[in-house]
This record gives sequence, structure tokens and C-alpha cells, in this order.
Amino acid sequence: MTQTPDQEKDIANTSGRGPRLREIPLRLIWPNLVTVLAICFGLTGMRFALEGDMERAVYLVLVAAFLDGIDGRLARMLKATSRFGAEMDSLADIVNFGVVPAILLYSDLLHLTKPFGWIAVLIFAIACGLRLARFNVMSENPGRAPWQGEYFVGMPAPSAAVLLLVPVYLGVLGVEPSPTFAVIATIYALGVAILTVSRLPVWSGKALGARVPRDAVVPILLAVVIFAMVLYSYTFLTLVVGSILLLASIPISTYRYNVRLKAWQERQDLGQTEAEPDDRREPIDEDISL
Repeated sequence: MTQTPDQEKDIANTSGRGPRLREIPLRLIWPNLVTVLAICFGLTGMRFALEGDMERAVYLVLVAAFLDGIDGRLARMLKATSRFGAEMDSLADIVNFGVVPAILLYSDLLHLTKPFGWIAVLIFAIACGLRLARFNVMSENPGRAPWQGEYFVGMPAPSAAVLLLVPVYLGVLGVEPSPTFAVIATIYALGVAILTVSRLPVWSGKALGARVPRDAVVPILLAVVIFAMVLYSYTFLTLVVGSILLLASIPISTYRYNVRLKAWQERQDLGQTEAEPDDRREPIDEDISL
């Protein structure tokens, strides 16, 4: 029996798979393509780690982290956010920042403490998955105060991956892979996993906004150029110093969060709760089924 176009549309909409578009705008594809490229770079980095080329492996993980940082911004800029893209991004995060760094660290050093090293990297990978699941749930929570969106709950997965690989950076810089160093790295990996699933507030930098004062444009550009040159010339030393600064920032971030939380609770008790909506969550413009 021949079906009319309206009947075909009704069947498509009631099939439980969502609407299907005959032609998908190209702007919806670019962010997902960047996400797929990030997964490819991350998995290729794991391949080089298994072959013993740790320097190249770390470089590829950094490229994957860069691509992960721009795919969401690209989607918002192109107005191409979708549930499909969000799920792809979560998959890329668990692969690039949970699985790949764990394999890198185990292949480089923690294999000397087996099975304890393997248990440590398993715990880290699972912790990253739990942290990402919690992030997805909390992003849909409308009960949070607007200012709380400026903080991550626990160490975000990309930062956790950078921290986890500190023993690898030190190995490239010349630290010998001794059994003692491997034991210390195993304990350190467990500590990073705990930070990942903790409820410590970590400042996200979202409060900086999308605009900067006119007088600050040149200093910011100069600072970015200097950082890029230092990172290029002294990659692993820069990563070690940056990791130390990141760890040192956690107590400061926690203190600032608690101060703001106390002040917000006092205003709430006085009936002066902030009423503005949390507009940091980007609305989903289109939903597609590929």
C-alpha cells in the first residue's frame, strides 16, 4: 500500500528515533567532525605510547585536548548544538581523557608495579567516566545559583588527564623509571582519580566573559604568544609547572567558593536570592538523527 508523504512523516516522528532530515546543513557536521578528529588523535597517541614513543603520544593527546576545547565553541558559534553532538563530545572525553592517558602512563611506567599500576589506571578511567556522567546530570539542574556555574565540581577530565601524565613528563625530562618512582606514580594516579570524582570546586574561568577591556587586548595577545612559544620550546617542563600551578589553585578556588556560598546563603535567608536565570547553558537549537 502506497503511503502519502504525511503518513511517512508521522511514522518517522513516532518511531521513537526522532525526526530524520533529508538534507543535513553542513554547519551541523563541522563540530562533530572536529570531535571525531579529536578521538582519532587521542587513539593515535595511544598507539605511539604502545610503541614506546611517549613524546609523540603526549603531543597527540595535547592536540586532542585542543580539539575537544574548540568543538563545543564551534557548535555554539555556528548555532549547531545538538544532543547528538553532546553525546559525541562525552564519548570523546572518556576516550581522550580517561582511557588514553591511563594507557600512556601504564605503558610508560606503571607496568613496573603490576598489578597495582593497572588497578590504579583502571580506577582513574572509571573515575573520569563517573565524573563526566555527573557533569551531564548537573548541567541539567535548574536549582543551582548562577554563580555556581563558574566552578566545576571535581577536577574536569581534560585537567585530570594533564595531571595524570606528570610522571610521563618527568620521564621525558630525564627521570629514570625506577620501581620506587613507579610506586610513587601509582599513588599519585590514585590521588588524581580521587580529585576527579571529588566535590571540590574548581574554578572554570567562565566568569572572564566573552569581552575584554580595550586596554587589555595587547597584553593578552602578548601573553598568549609568550605562552605558546614557551610551550613549544619547553613543552614538558611547561606542562610540569602548569600542573603544579593547577594543583596549587585548588585550595584557593575552594576558599573563594566557600566565601561566595556563605554570602549567597545569607542573602537567601534574608529573602534576597538571586533571581536571574542561569544563562550559561546554551539552548539546543536543533536535534538530528543521523
